[in-house]
Amino acid sequence: MAKQESRREWSDHYWWSPDGVRLHARVYAGPEAAGQAPPILCMPGLARNARDFELLAPHLAQYRRVIVIEFRGRGESAFAKDPMTYVPLTYVQDVVALLDEMGIDRFATIGTSLGGLVSMLMAATLPGRLVGAVLNDVGPELEAAGLERIRDYIGAGGSQPTWMHAARAFSELNAAIYPDYGIHDWLRLTKRTHRLTAEGRIVTDYDKQIAAPLRVPNGGDAGVDLWPAYRALGDVPLLILRGALSDILARVAGEKMVAELTHARLVEVPGVGHAPTMDEPEARAAIDAWVAELPQA
Repeated sequence: MAKQESRREWSDHYWWSPDGVRLHARVYAGPEAAGQAPPILCMPGLARNARDFELLAPHLAQYRRVIVIEFRGRGESAFAKDPMTYVPLTYVQDVVALLDEMGIDRFATIGTSLGGLVSMLMAATLPGRLVGAVLNDVGPELEAAGLERIRDYIGAGGSQPTWMHAARAFSELNAAIYPDYGIHDWLRLTKRTHRLTAEGRIVTDYDKQIAAPLRVPNGGDAGVDLWPAYRALGDVPLLILRGALSDILARVAGEKMVAELTHARLVEVPGVGHAPTMDEPEARAAIDAWVAELPQA
């Protein structure tokens, strides 16, 4: 098993959203040789946090600065005052506030699921600033069955008395996504997605109210036309990762994405569903090749 990162590999950065929510990111400085190379922004999925990138981020920091975003209501970012702000357009505004504060003009993104949607929206709203993107198991066409599965579980669940209890419960919920995982894999993934409370219980590491926008009529509707946002990625280096067992991004949708944009490449990660952790050898090799295509200034 790969060695997990130490706390010393990143610095914590906090900033304020336009509506007054204190937000958090991990910043990996990168090598001095990276100079003015556009940094890589890593953005996690709906119920995830910066720990999703605990292995990938330090690997990428060998090449350039890496900033791992924690969306409002996740990880060390504060909960939103209004749960109806847990929507992609608000996340875009939050990330843009960080870019402005840090003086970042051009950047690349790696986004899992929700993070990939935010990447597409940023390409559409910040023309010319995004220089490359990895869309991890997400695209402009999302499968209704997968979205319904997410709506069913997000925001639900109680607490567990130990990490092993939590890992077993988490494995039962997600067995079809990672069918080859053993208990140690599930324990590692559970520690990425859960936290220890002051009362000594294990709970998911997000505000349960992130589900609120999904509960309204048409919340998270797969019928929303995301193709204009996807096309805004234009001719930048674009890697599309798809879990071979994904119920969110169909293979035919991934193939349509590649046909639509000249510089898009589709890589399927075997044996996993929604979404690849990006620690898989196939995903890591594809990401390394993508990094090599990014501009150096």
